[in-house]
Amino acid sequence: MTSSPKGSVSMPLGHTSPNIPRSPARAVALAVLLACRLGDKTLDDELEKQAVDGKLDVRDRSLAMELVYGTLRRQETIDWRLEPVLKRPLPRLPVVVQMVLRLGAYQLLCLDRIPPSAAVDESVRLAKSYAGQLRCDWSGFVNAVLRNLIRAPKSALPDPNLDSARALSVRYSVPRWLCQRWIDRLGFDQAEVACLAAGTVPAVTLRVNRLQMTREQFLDQLKQGGVVASPTAVSPVGVVLEQGKVITSLPGFQNGDFYVEDEAAQLIPLLLDPQPGDRVLDVCAAPGGKTTHMAALMQNHGEILALDRNADRLKLVDENCRRLGIAITRTMRADAATSLLSVSQGRRFDRILVDAPCSGLGVLRRHPEARGAKHEVMFARHHRIQTQILDAAASVLRPGGVLVYSTCSTEREETEDVIGSLCRMSSDWVRESVEPWLPSPALPFVTAQGALSTMSNRFGMDGFYAARLRKVS
Repeated sequence: MTSSPKGSVSMPLGHTSPNIPRSPARAVALAVLLACRLGDKTLDDELEKQAVDGKLDVRDRSLAMELVYGTLRRQETIDWRLEPVLKRPLPRLPVVVQMVLRLGAYQLLCLDRIPPSAAVDESVRLAKSYAGQLRCDWSGFVNAVLRNLIRAPKSALPDPNLDSARALSVRYSVPRWLCQRWIDRLGFDQAEVACLAAGTVPAVTLRVNRLQMTREQFLDQLKQGGVVASPTAVSPVGVVLEQGKVITSLPGFQNGDFYVEDEAAQLIPLLLDPQPGDRVLDVCAAPGGKTTHMAALMQNHGEILALDRNADRLKLVDENCRRLGIAITRTMRADAATSLLSVSQGRRFDRILVDAPCSGLGVLRRHPEARGAKHEVMFARHHRIQTQILDAAASVLRPGGVLVYSTCSTEREETEDVIGSLCRMSSDWVRESVEPWLPSPALPFVTAQGALSTMSNRFGMDGFYAARLRKVS
């Protein structure tokens, strides 16, 4: 067992000569983890910022990304492995120390290519670099914990027969409350499938900009550029890269030939089926993936009003529209729950996409930094907001118009309960099955209620839900 830091620092495993520079990749990884934990930064944005500020080369960028994503994706498992070699609970340690230990443990437990001596040595150096900020030198403590972790025998995973939620949480690094929720709702076997999907590293998926070229032409362009890729199995306009690449370096990026988007998300605009000449409202539009897809379906003819509450994220919509050659989109900062009547200026929309704010549990694998911030209390809050947005949208949709409600969640409070409540409380809506607007490989994802749900799919897609409604009066 370890003790609290003392005045002296014991010699770590390996050599800690002050002449050896601290790893810039590990320093950036720690800075990113702390920024995401202590603020509202997104992982990708913070990684980019810190990598630029730290002047990381390609190799160090790759290591920093691996350390950040790997540590967050395996956090529950790492914490379980650290628990026996800690004298005090991990959450009671300073956040910096927690993250240094997790970074070091991830390297020791999950990265065979990094020598244990390097993992410990660099973790000790990281801890020492924060001694002034913490007003205490925790490097000796970090050294002792990680050395004990190396020596500690690997324990058997928790027995699911004794505590099924803890067993899934430790095995798949999913928060325990969420494991229990899925067990209660889906049963253990399906909950395990959901947990496995939540921890799977997603492939890089692109949507071809059909305003520019066909999927076949784009695949040929990638091949000529030495990029190995294949068509998506479900989306008719998607491409999957065989290996991760720097997106901005891919052939066709500057020309707007593609947009980075998960395959499940590519199905949502198909359900709205916007036509050339339509007047379309995209609620909560940023960063613009579905906006630009709808514009392509409309052959860049008509009008799309893209709303979002966040002005900075609206800039991303404008940037993506410019890059993809979209000319029919106008952006506006607005709160969809309270401002749609004034936004519409008395004109009704033919089609409305409500890609509602939600828990994001369907894309948990893409945002591992958000795991600790989620809890069951959020579902009731999101349900209220989603209902308010739908009520507001109803007031600006013309009779006979179509509304598609979607979320990157498959939890009932944010999906069927929202649509069911809307239809029970108002006779203005008729639900339409999404089946006619889906490509045939997606038909197995049509629910008994006629909605789309990609939870626990076998194609490696994110978990999305979507329902299609028509306004009858």
